[in-house]
Amino acid sequence: MPFQLPDLPFAADALAPHMSAETLEFHHGKHHQAYVDKTNALVGEKGLDGARLSEVIRAAAGKGETGLFNNSGQLWNHSFFWQGLAPAGGPRPSGKLAALIEECFGSTEALLERFKAEAVNHFASGWAWLILDGGKLEVTSLHDGDTPVAHEGMQPLLTLDLWEHAYYIDYRNARPKFVDAVVDNLVNWEFVAQNLDGEGVKRADQDS
Repeated sequence: MPFQLPDLPFAADALAPHMSAETLEFHHGKHHQAYVDKTNALVGEKGLDGARLSEVIRAAAGKGETGLFNNSGQLWNHSFFWQGLAPAGGPRPSGKLAALIEECFGSTEALLERFKAEAVNHFASGWAWLILDGGKLEVTSLHDGDTPVAHEGMQPLLTLDLWEHAYYIDYRNARPKFVDAVVDNLVNWEFVAQNLDGEGVKRADQDS
């Protein structure tokens, strides 16, 4: 069975006004679908039929198969991204997550400002990430279709899509406004906390 486009975990209009139904129609229905289609077309060519998505990503990275790596990475990244969003943003960090945030950043507000700065200042297309590495929270970013799946020890907790297709309909070229809107209003903190178990890669993985 080929890779599939996962359903959104919320209604298409649920994130408005911060992210419109029209944006989701194009971002999920067209861009994410295109990564699914391109990955499926390339998997057979590279002899990876039957592999899980995470296995395809790692194999493509190891072999320098740039086309397959970028498309399969984008398929996984988007699948993870949608789960990190929630219409009401969910409850603020608490418990273990809150303790880690305080230890590593001082406060939730400091973490959010650090994450926003990383997202706004990232050059060109890519993704901003909150990760767990060696028991410590870190904020970083990756270019194009690169993904934590391909990096040993980089456990994904939260991501933000920095490709222009993520925000152009609603914000035109104003990435900072998009970053503020999403980070301040749409973060699914329950999903972030769940990923502290180190199983974040599995939550956006799928069989082919």
